Amino acid sequence: MLIDEQTITGRRVHTARLTQAKGLTDGPPGDEAIRAASIAKYRKRAAGYDRSCGPTWPIRERTIAALDLQPGQRVLDVGCGTGLSFDMLRERVGDTGRVYGIDQSPEMAQRASARIADRGWRNVTVSLSAAQHARLPEPVDAILFHYTHDILRSPAAVRLLLSLARPGATVAIAGVKYFPAWLAPLNLWVYLKNVPYNGSPGQLRAPWSVAAALLPGLRLTPTQFGMGYIATARLPQRPEAAPASTLTTS
Repeated sequence: MLIDEQTITGRRVHTARLTQAKGLTDGPPGDEAIRAASIAKYRKRAAGYDRSCGPTWPIRERTIAALDLQPGQRVLDVGCGTGLSFDMLRERVGDTGRVYGIDQSPEMAQRASARIADRGWRNVTVSLSAAQHARLPEPVDAILFHYTHDILRSPAAVRLLLSLARPGATVAIAGVKYFPAWLAPLNLWVYLKNVPYNGSPGQLRAPWSVAAALLPGLRLTPTQFGMGYIATARLPQRPEAAPASTLTTS
């Protein structure tokens, strides 16, 4: 089932008190331009997108495993694209759980909706929505950010998305970053690899930094010889009393 932003906002939705602060869901001036550029890029890439994901499949598997999902849980797949993660997510939450996907690209979301229909899944839903305006009918137990660079660089989007999860929920992030200093000459190549997929392909030195400021204890694991990363954390049990942000590496 494909639900557009106008449809879902007519339902009862879950948002934490954090999102009710004036202006929180309004992105910085660059958000709309970045979204427009990203949508245009995925309009061209959607048809062949699945074929391009083979090299990062093991990272997808590791990131989903890091969520430690249990039967009956609810999970949000941010920037779900064509729904490539849905099989693994649904397998873990089972028939009694629920998988929510959101994506801003009509072409990608339509393919995700077709995947759901082909599988006959009744507990998987994809919504066509910008991350900055995402809504859910209930709080989730886990959030997956798999190669969602533009979203992760938007404070408005990250704050709102985290507010859709219950306290103590697990968060797992995977993405691209620049190589460490000793491989710095290769970073132009990293940037150019990012260009076809993102509306704003830069800011690759610490692309997790916005999330790290909101997720105390975020744990970072390098991948792809330092060109990628997986980051994991849990939302504070009491957001209003969260300790200062820390970042650990492994």
